This record gives sequence, C-alpha cells and structure tokens, in this order.
Amino acid sequence: MTTTLTLRPLADVDRLFQTFWNAPADAGAFTPSADVHRNGDDLVARFDLPGVDPEEDVTVEVQGRRLIVRGERKDSRDEERDGYRLREVRYGSFQRSVVLPVAADPEKVSAGYDAGVLTVTVADVYAGTAPRRIAITKTA
Repeated sequence: MTTTLTLRPLADVDRLFQTFWNAPADAGAFTPSADVHRNGDDLVARFDLPGVDPEEDVTVEVQGRRLIVRGERKDSRDEERDGYRLREVRYGSFQRSVVLPVAADPEKVSAGYDAGVLTVTVADVYAGTAPRRIAITKTA
C-alpha cells in the first residue's frame, strides 16, 4: 500500500473523506501511522513501526521533493495453530511518502529508531521559506 502525505491545513478533513469514499481494496494491509511536523527549519516525520526490524525491513529514501519510507512487518509466529485465533495486528509491506516543500539534500536526512518509532529528520528543508509581506500600492 502506498500513501502520500502532503502538508495542507485541511489535511484531516481531506483524509476523512478520502478514507470514507475511496477505501483501498487492501484496507486490511499494514499502514504505519505517521506524525509529520515542522521543527524550525527542519521537517520531522515519525512513523509507528512496532515489531519491525529497522535494519533489515525498512528503507528511507529521498527522491527530489519526496521522502519515502518503505518496509515490511513480518509475522514470525507459526501459522499452524489449533483452535480459535483473533488477529488484530496487521502484517505486510508498506510505503509512506511525504511531499517536501523543496528538493532535499540526502546528506541532510537522518533516521533513528527507538521503542518502535522511526523518526526521520530532513534538515533545513524549510530554510528561506518564511512568509514575506508584500507591500500594496494604491493606483489612481
């Protein structure tokens, strides 16, 4: 499953309608939750990946204006079980994509994994993007 995150003021409303009207066919597939925010000039993206081996099963890439996180949560439990089984944990491959305001320098991207959370920081991606007020002149 591929998901693209675009930073927009009404993203939650858009996501609600998109989820309601256009649910993907593989809605039961694993899609990690994401939290993307600005921290000064940096973009910080956090992905919930409990039970995932970050060194073996996750890749982080920058392609122009996109930060792409791919991976797979594998079920290591034995499938041959007798009796009842309730399965709420989702497994499978995933891809999440975050649209950046400008193309990022791959040398300024860092990633760390702690307690089931992957944190990716794209440094200086907001540098020089502060809003500037434009003077309005009155014409006769």
